[in-house]
This record gives sequence, structure tokens and C-alpha cells, in this order.
Amino acid sequence: MGKGKGAPDHWVAVVRPGKILFEMEGVSITDAKEAMRLASHKLPLRTTFVKREVL
Repeated sequence: MGKGKGAPDHWVAVVRPGKILFEMEGVSITDAKEAMRLASHKLPLRTTFVKREVL
């Protein structure tokens, strides 16, 4: 019986400064910013929105 890995509520992932967590494509900039704002409220760290400039 069993063989489960246990509850995932105690697992940890190391996120170093400068790591990109999410990428979006095909949505407007306002929709992307709103989605990232909502997602950032779920994270226990400070986040920044970064936009790639296409040359």
C-alpha cells in the first residue's frame, strides 16, 4: 500500500535572482501585465515585468 510521494505542500524550488519564471506570446501587453500581476500575488517573492524589444 502507499508508494505515494507525499503531499507537495513542503516541496521547495530554488529561484535565483534574474531567473525568468513565465513567458507569454500572442497576447496584448495590457493583458500580459494583468496576468503577471495576478500571478505575482501568489508568489512569495518580489517580481518584475520585463518586455523583450524586437529589432
